[in-house]
Amino acid sequence: MANLFDRLPEVPPGKDGRRRRRGIFLLPSLFTVGNMFCGYACIVYSMSGRLEQAAPYIGIAIVLDMLDGRIARLTGTTSAFGVEFDSLADVISFGAAPAVLAFAWGLDGQGRVGWAAGFIFMSAAAMRLARFNIQTSVQVDKRYFVGMPTPAAAGIVAATIFAAPTLPEGHQLFPVFPLDYRAIAAVAVMLVPAALMVSTIKYRSFKTINFGYGPSYLPLLLFIVFIAFVAAKPKITFLILAYTYLVAGFVELIIARVRARRDERRAAAS
Repeated sequence: MANLFDRLPEVPPGKDGRRRRRGIFLLPSLFTVGNMFCGYACIVYSMSGRLEQAAPYIGIAIVLDMLDGRIARLTGTTSAFGVEFDSLADVISFGAAPAVLAFAWGLDGQGRVGWAAGFIFMSAAAMRLARFNIQTSVQVDKRYFVGMPTPAAAGIVAATIFAAPTLPEGHQLFPVFPLDYRAIAAVAVMLVPAALMVSTIKYRSFKTINFGYGPSYLPLLLFIVFIAFVAAKPKITFLILAYTYLVAGFVELIIARVRARRDERRAAAS
């Protein structure tokens, strides 16, 4: 009797394999849909003035954007459709949503200046994503991104507004442009990341960093410390994390130039 049951197939041959394979292909896209939903939720909350609830959705979208690519690579389900779908979702979550969030935070009421700042950020995000899609088909250094990634740029906007959802009203600074302290802060939060996205400054990619596999427990310990800081002081932790990554690009630029000059001196000396 036992031998008889051993010979029986559990499911009809061929059907379960195709169904399971189809489900695996859909898995990364489900994370992309979650990313897109977070961008939409951020826009809805921003339009209703609930900025402290809107900003964390961009952070959740960043996590989902990191997961969908990793899952696609681990399961071997990368496809041209997934790449394009991910880019379209990123335009919403990391282009339109931060622009609307910043507009509700400090650009509202500034007229054409507010419209222009938000549009510049959204356009820079779309350009950055288009350039990234082109660079995936050519040989580039996988350790770095050329220009600030759109999730990091959106993270700067979200972390700033999450830490200070309301700004005190300031007086007019310039007689020509009707800008106060609040508008200056909102314009800077839009234009600085926008300029870095379309720049050629290299930012470190964490995809190729080996966080340690084997007997070392240091990566796990660092992750535990990070979770503890997030639980204790989430606003300060995310703010420091976002602006540290912004400054890291300039640090990498300085280090690269110092090394280039050192190599030139060695070549001239030899």
